[in-house]
Amino acid sequence: MISTKARYALRVMVDLAQHQENGYIPLKDIAIRQELSEKYLEIILKILVKNKILKGLRGKKGGYMLTRLPKEYTIGEIIELTEGSLSPVACLIPNTETCSRKENCITLPLWQKYNKLTYDFFYHITLEDLINGNF
Repeated sequence: MISTKARYALRVMVDLAQHQENGYIPLKDIAIRQELSEKYLEIILKILVKNKILKGLRGKKGGYMLTRLPKEYTIGEIIELTEGSLSPVACLIPNTETCSRKENCITLPLWQKYNKLTYDFFYHITLEDLINGNF
């Protein structure tokens, strides 16, 4: 199940993409438009800034803005930054210890196929696609 943190991160990214011509967008404006808590948004925005998919600027004319064009962000990237791996089972998470049952696991192909479907779905839809309803 995708958490509220990941869903809200998508909403924030969509909001910023839709208002990118306005430069830095104050947190308060995003919170009002998206009907979300400023405190909770701060947590999400901190993650996105830390991972350099957003820029943050403090001060009177501060706020947040995208670091790339909306067509350069994938939905999978945004979800995984806030949610963690989309892999359905631990043995498919990149850079994890290899499962001792991997060679004999009857269910592994099932999980691999599911993992590929999920990856292909979320990583082939961009933020621009989402905004334009092209998916």
